[in-house]
Amino acid sequence: MTDSAERPWGSWHVLDVGDGYKVKRIVVQPHCRLSYQTHEHRSEHWFVVTGKATCTIDGQVRIAGPGDFVDVAVGQAHRIANDEDEVLIVVEVQQGAYTGEDDICRLEDDYGRHDA
Repeated sequence: MTDSAERPWGSWHVLDVGDGYKVKRIVVQPHCRLSYQTHEHRSEHWFVVTGKATCTIDGQVRIAGPGDFVDVAVGQAHRIANDEDEVLIVVEVQQGAYTGEDDICRLEDDYGRHDA
């Protein structure tokens, strides 16, 4: 299992993993965003630690700041973006029967990446 990864938008690190869940610390660099994606097997719960997250869920945009949380149901299209000048840190709790990194269906990606 990979427990951390550098990405074009920043990085993630697994804090905890168990049967039916995974907890990640996600760092999004200024003026970067993750792919617009869906998951077939898991839901996600995002908690903003520092910075301001521009969250898109099924085309609806919501701004979340420190202490705010956003829920993403299984199958919902979603994206986290950092439109600010400071680093964004989010703790993500994934829940589902499968939380592998290959459960990603990218709908849009700024970096030309494909699934997983």
